[in-house]
Amino acid sequence: MTDFDQQIAALHDTLYQFTRKLTQDQEESQDLVQETILKALTYRSKFRHNTNLKGWLYTIMRNTFINNYRRAQRFRTSLDDAHEAYLLNVPDVHTFNVPDRNYEYKDMNERIDEIRKEFLVPFKMRSEGYKYREIAEQLNIPIGTVKNRIFQARKEIQEKLAASAG
Repeated sequence: MTDFDQQIAALHDTLYQFTRKLTQDQEESQDLVQETILKALTYRSKFRHNTNLKGWLYTIMRNTFINNYRRAQRFRTSLDDAHEAYLLNVPDVHTFNVPDRNYEYKDMNERIDEIRKEFLVPFKMRSEGYKYREIAEQLNIPIGTVKNRIFQARKEIQEKLAASAG
């Protein structure tokens, strides 16, 4: 077992506890942890050694959970309003539109890259899974400053998105 594999194995319980907050179901939690570990091992070449492994795994897990949730929502069962009230598996065409979603993600990422660097660095670190304390230590600034900069980054991104939409 490589050092990378051992580090991931050591985080198994931590990942499981995190999934319990997401899924509220023991079996789903176990499946999500297994899927996360499988993806991490499959894409180990994408891991940058100077980044936070736990944060990287949390990001994989969060994205997997969101994708699974969206997939379930697309194929959720709904009631037919016919006399027999048959159950139909029909995708919800109103909430899933790939071109629009891709445009929204692209637009949001462009707006994120436009914010001031002093806000961008802590914001991106937080989105990668770093804790406030870890960001403060790495950037050598007080934790309150970290929280303020992340708040300001979010505010600036929202303002830029609102301006580009209107």
